[in-house]
Amino acid sequence: MASRMSGALLMRAQARNNAWANERLLSAVQALDEEAFHAPRQGFFPSLCATLNHILIVDHFYVDALEGGTLGPAAWANPEPCQDVPSLHAAQRAVDRRLIAWCDAMAEADLARIIAVQRGQRVQRERADRLLLHLFQHQIHHRGQAHAMLGRTAPQLDEFYCWAEAPLRAPEFAVLGWGEDDLWQERR
Repeated sequence: MASRMSGALLMRAQARNNAWANERLLSAVQALDEEAFHAPRQGFFPSLCATLNHILIVDHFYVDALEGGTLGPAAWANPEPCQDVPSLHAAQRAVDRRLIAWCDAMAEADLARIIAVQRGQRVQRERADRLLLHLFQHQIHHRGQAHAMLGRTAPQLDEFYCWAEAPLRAPEFAVLGWGEDDLWQERR
């Protein structure tokens, strides 16, 4: 009988899935010229630039809270901090690495830890597992919008865990600094 996956391992895998999907999406966006990156498009946000920057600033907001920081609403001071794809790609990679590092360092008991999230004049207190689930869902939601904006040039984003595809994913994971073994090994 197979052992059950811990919540901590699931969150570590989700953090890596998140980074991988961001990497694939931003690599596809890099093929666009600057005009196409900023062009008006149909979506909740009016362009790929606005949509992808939104993902980035919300990541900064929540990852900072997980790390015990006090960035809070200052995360929204500039709604589009990265005006070109290379700087956006680098900034997203950096915050994805911070999220992976936080998830790698947590123990199962840390999932119930209360995280203080600065929201203007008030502090919202939220369990780490619920905050992480919200963050991952937020990413999926807005990556889907960006994916639709790319149309037929959009990369496949939903086969991260497909065992048959594992050899094809190895080079992509290596670019991010980890391998498939990092996904499935419980930390003690």
